[in-house]
Amino acid sequence: MNKVVGWLFIAGLVLTACGCRHKVKPAMNPEVIHSRDSGYLFDGNTLKGWEITDFGTQGDVYVSDGKIVLGMGDGCTGITWKEEFPETNYEVLIEAMRVDGNDFFCGLTFPSGKDPCSLIVGGWGGTIVGLSSINGMDASENETTLNRQFEKDRWYRIRLKVTEEVIQVWIDDEKVVDFTIGDNYLSIRPEVELSKPFGIASWRTTAAIRNICLAPLPGEPAPLRRGGGGGLK
Repeated sequence: MNKVVGWLFIAGLVLTACGCRHKVKPAMNPEVIHSRDSGYLFDGNTLKGWEITDFGTQGDVYVSDGKIVLGMGDGCTGITWKEEFPETNYEVLIEAMRVDGNDFFCGLTFPSGKDPCSLIVGGWGGTIVGLSSINGMDASENETTLNRQFEKDRWYRIRLKVTEEVIQVWIDDEKVVDFTIGDNYLSIRPEVELSKPFGIASWRTTAAIRNICLAPLPGEPAPLRRGGGGGLK
């Protein structure tokens, strides 16, 4: 009788242990889990969906440790989205870092309706934030111009919101651009013409980019543009 009780006790322990092991879920690292279906435009491992923009002045562009590195060149270095992108009513979220250099580490060219525009972060010696261009005036000289200090080797969360009425930008939790489009004329500088319709570039600066996400806003679906055509094969 004692032997039977003993075996039942041991069997119970084994079943309990197996049940506990079955409930344990493996740890997940959210930084390396990217789904194109969830709005991410960068899978953390490859440049799928992108092309290296053939500015002719670019430094090296490569993926390392879950980020895109834009190497320092003698002008712009960047990537251009090759697939469809909305013309309006969307948000872009991105994390960017200045690794080396003293100029813009995130030049985000994007559509605003039929017109292109660029968000410059850290330009003109390293501190200017603004939209290029508004009525022919670039980010250093229009109503969106802002001076802000940026540290090297620090990630900044950048959020861009584009609707038919406004362009708004946040860096971390600070709203830095709140621009009403109205009758203003939007354009881009010729240096980033190859970034259309959506691209990311740096200027004589080594930059790192990660967690690029596109989110449509509520409302009527916006017309789509297909990018590419100005990249390295």
